[in-house]
Amino acid sequence: MMTDSEPIKVAVLGASGYSGSELIRILLNHQKSNLVCVTSRAESGKSISDVFPRLRGHNIADSLCFEEPTVENVIKSGAKIVFLALPHGVAANYAVSLLEEGIRVIDLSADFRIKNPSTYKEFYGETHPAPEKLEEAVYGLPEIRPEEISKANLLASPGCYPTSILLPLLPLLKSQLVESSSIHVVSMSGTSGAGKTPSVQLLFAECNESVRAYSVPKHRHLSEIEQELSIAAGETISISFTPVLVPITAGIASVIYVTSEGITNAKDIHKILESAYSDCPFVRILDEGVTPDTKNVKGTNYIDIGYSYDQRTNRIILMSAEDNLIKGASGQAIQSFNLMCGFDIQTGLNL
Repeated sequence: MMTDSEPIKVAVLGASGYSGSELIRILLNHQKSNLVCVTSRAESGKSISDVFPRLRGHNIADSLCFEEPTVENVIKSGAKIVFLALPHGVAANYAVSLLEEGIRVIDLSADFRIKNPSTYKEFYGETHPAPEKLEEAVYGLPEIRPEEISKANLLASPGCYPTSILLPLLPLLKSQLVESSSIHVVSMSGTSGAGKTPSVQLLFAECNESVRAYSVPKHRHLSEIEQELSIAAGETISISFTPVLVPITAGIASVIYVTSEGITNAKDIHKILESAYSDCPFVRILDEGVTPDTKNVKGTNYIDIGYSYDQRTNRIILMSAEDNLIKGASGQAIQSFNLMCGFDIQTGLNL
């Protein structure tokens, strides 16, 4: 754990994507970090404010230029912690090289989220590039594993869909008051969740005034969702998961259905959730009858969680809303950064 009074020097590799740009924005205003290196092949040589004009006027944004994504450039910068906002399959090789240099890594890709390399190959279609590092990696849900995260050298930051599903569901699953084989999830996501790479399916004319399911029945994030649910339940868990693309830029709303095995009213659900997250400032448990809305979390690191009990079907309904680029990506990574450095978990995240 780092506890030096001097700001921690950090780098962001793959900084020109959506998650990378949010990381930069947060880090530039993080009181205890010093952004010293940003990389992007496409934007190499340009300043941060040239690429992201909304950041003009900040000294670092105006002066720090994007570089080629090399380990040598990171070492030269003196960065102690590196955020990898790179595609899966690419991030792992950088992570291994950086770890060998004694640099701690927070990886926002999927490369170290899945503990079983066979599962990684099944869902991502490629042999894992660094299976020897999987055991070392900590799956970084700050509300669930704060102590492990604080000691981690390799942090696998969770995906946006898994965050919106795991945080509402894990406390109920651990209570052993739900039927673990009955879980069904529908999650709706804005188009930024697909990344910045151009695609016909993501053109405005294709997405506007249109709603469609995709990656049914086996979205890639299903692998890490089932892994973490299985760990919590102590048994193998399989769920039904349907992601839906909706015509907004940012935000995820998830609705989770699970059959009760002892819970008979909404107050029981509230007690379990409140007990689990009473010390977690970025988890907001809503009052009974209040449903989460993406407009209330957009641009923040909050996840709002709602709940209901359907007596007619004996089902619990959990609902969540988050900003997929912040609580589902960059903001959550900063939470882990704060834990790794011994900072207050809210540092830099009062957005």
